[in-house]
Amino acid sequence: MSKRCLVTGGAGFIGSHIVEALLGAGHEVAVLDDLSTGKRENLVEDVRIFELDITGDVAEAFREFRPEVVFHHAAQVSVSVSTREPELDARTNILGSIRVIQACRDHGVARVIYASSSAAYGPLETLPLREEQRPLPVSPYGISKHTVEHYLRSAGAANGLEWAALRYSNVYGPRQDPHGEAGVVAIFLERLLGGSAPTIFDDGELTRDYVFVTDVARANLAALEADLGGHPDPIFNIGTARETTVNRLFALLRETTGASVQAEYGPPRPGDVRRSALDPARARAELGWSPQIDLAEGLRQTTEFFRSRVG
Repeated sequence: MSKRCLVTGGAGFIGSHIVEALLGAGHEVAVLDDLSTGKRENLVEDVRIFELDITGDVAEAFREFRPEVVFHHAAQVSVSVSTREPELDARTNILGSIRVIQACRDHGVARVIYASSSAAYGPLETLPLREEQRPLPVSPYGISKHTVEHYLRSAGAANGLEWAALRYSNVYGPRQDPHGEAGVVAIFLERLLGGSAPTIFDDGELTRDYVFVTDVARANLAALEADLGGHPDPIFNIGTARETTVNRLFALLRETTGASVQAEYGPPRPGDVRRSALDPARARAELGWSPQIDLAEGLRQTTEFFRSRVG
């Protein structure tokens, strides 16, 4: 059954793939994005865009489009930026999210699907991470992502707002921006295809769980369709449960690009956890979702996308 879906941050990397998936499923879609990092060219031409900042007044989009479901992806996405500028991170990710949640309450939105993060867990040692584990985030980014989960829980209890928080592992794929400080796959690919050496922070043995962006978009559709009414804790890991070191990732990308350059190594970055992998068992059981694109195939598709931009 078609629904009116508003995607905040919908012109960005993950958001634009969600827009594409929603349109493909027959839903009516609009985008709320200030276009500070999102790009119009990520979207089909006829998608309506409300060029608004979530830290300001977003009521226009809700008043005019009257969404039934909001996919909230507008955010400050860099751990390292959050450690340098925690006020910026909190203003965007916490206060901006509160504005979105309030607008949902004021305009009768039935459900919010929120882009949370594996960073909410912090440096827990028992892997793969499960939703039942107590989060202990150490970076301001992880703290802000976890905080918004509590605001959604509060809105659900007070106003009956249905919600789901999807804790993403490291998302990669076509359209990822290599010019920010998030997205190691995109950053490495731009350097390798340009013939320059990427920087690997620390010793390169930090592990991450890499999940392909179209799998993430499918997870959002699954959360849209799931029966979440009365769910006691609608938080779902969206990952593969597989750890890959940064050194291994770099080696795989050298293979897909055919590059011969060597990486340079830099100091550890504040806020980075040593190891991370997410167990998607709850999403599999309750949303019917599991990842379909393995790392080798995902890196191949991503490399093709970046190569087409260079060529």
